Amino acid sequence: MKRIILFLVTNLAVMLVLSFTASLLGINRYLTANGMNFGMLLAFCALIGFGGSFISLLMSKTIAKWSTGARVIEQPQNSTELWLVNTVQSLATRARLPMPEVAVYDGPPNAFATGASKSNSLVAVSSGLLQGMTKEEVEAVLAHEVAHIANGDMVTLTLIQGVVNTFVMFIARAVGYFVDSALRRNSEQSGPGIGYMVTVIVCEIVFGILASVIVMYFSRQREFRADAGAAALMGSNAPMINALRRLGGMQPDGLPQNLQASGISGRESWLGLFSSHPPLASRIAALQARR
Repeated sequence: MKRIILFLVTNLAVMLVLSFTASLLGINRYLTANGMNFGMLLAFCALIGFGGSFISLLMSKTIAKWSTGARVIEQPQNSTELWLVNTVQSLATRARLPMPEVAVYDGPPNAFATGASKSNSLVAVSSGLLQGMTKEEVEAVLAHEVAHIANGDMVTLTLIQGVVNTFVMFIARAVGYFVDSALRRNSEQSGPGIGYMVTVIVCEIVFGILASVIVMYFSRQREFRADAGAAALMGSNAPMINALRRLGGMQPDGLPQNLQASGISGRESWLGLFSSHPPLASRIAALQARR
């Protein structure tokens, strides 16, 4: 319940800020008595589409800590925490990155990386993963998350999400305008009618589903790159392969919806097009084919 409330409150706050900004700039008045101003519509959609994505990115570390209960290790309290900090430090040095924050949280086997930039990032690992894997396997998982940071995956996915959000909103409203105009061809009513509103809602649902296919494709590709990056940081494919095999025998997940795509392992959809992660077997095969 806490996660749901946090998700709703955060998204409501973001939308209120963006709506106020759009009103302040005047770009929310793209529908006029003379028709639709497509330039203003594009500006409005870009503000909402990119604005929401980038605000979420800027808040990602804070939201991740709140939603998982992750505790940043500032002063290691035991040998495991000391090992975690030292291991991430070593991997970050090899990847030529500033030291990320390192955190632990209680939950099923999983780990994730998030943050607004390479110099402002977080690597978190669950108690379930620490208990269920060998140190070498945990190190491979940490290397995978460090590789995500080194590849700039959080920013890249944010940009992709911003682009598809913008075009989903723009195309839905453009289609809605033309459908509504056709329905009111012989009518004296001015301004958008019910046809516009219904069409926009239907189009946003349909186009949103299609857009998620694009976003999930890029999400799966970044997992393959992070696996390869982990193997390079470890100097061998074997530790990452072993870690993925170990994950296959566990029940990972336990992450909030907003962090699903960031985990070492995510839920696989019954239809692979909507999965944020490739099947573990495909990831292992890709590593085995890597030289």
